[in-house]
Amino acid sequence: MAESVFRARIRDAGLDGLVVVDSAGTDGWHEGDGADPRTVAVLEAAGFDADHVARRFRTDWFARLDLVIALDRGHQRSLRRLAPTPEDADKVRLLRSYDPLAYDELDVPDPYYGDADGFEECLTMVEAASEGLLAAVRDAVEGRAA
Repeated sequence: MAESVFRARIRDAGLDGLVVVDSAGTDGWHEGDGADPRTVAVLEAAGFDADHVARRFRTDWFARLDLVIALDRGHQRSLRRLAPTPEDADKVRLLRSYDPLAYDELDVPDPYYGDADGFEECLTMVEAASEGLLAAVRDAVEGRAA
């Protein structure tokens, strides 16, 4: 969900040639599967692309990444443990840390064991945080071009 929303934000901001948006999980449980049908339904109803195939995050990706976004503290801890260096661990940030209205509630809840309302709630959280993330990425990209 976050990948689809943020990819749209990057495209709409005209940064799609400068920023690569991708996603991967911390475990390989659903590797090779498409997105959950409830996720697809919520994304498509909101006008987002829902094309996704699950895969597992790989440690060697840190070398080519400037930023790694986690949706909850558990994923953040897992990703930081995977990081080969302290500098790579510092690249891992919580998505909702970019939403000033999230305060200290920085985890995006896992909606998979609930009903469709949980997926809609997650989309609302992802969209809110994506605005702040876009601002941070835009600043970083402009800083490199200067």
